[in-house]
Amino acid sequence: MDVSQITSLAIGLDNLDLGNKINTLVLKKSLDNQQAMATGILESIPQLPANPAIGRNINTTA
Repeated sequence: MDVSQITSLAIGLDNLDLGNKINTLVLKKSLDNQQAMATGILESIPQLPANPAIGRNINTTA
């Protein structure tokens, strides 16, 4: 095996490793953003009243 081939292989593997690290960081950032959005949506849901029957039933006999 020629020295230039070894150097080329080493550089190629290093670039591949760097690309994988970048892709992992982008994926992590995307998942963190999705988690923050889901948390915000869940927190924006109004709490149920103390009496769960209030606001859920319609009195049709009156």
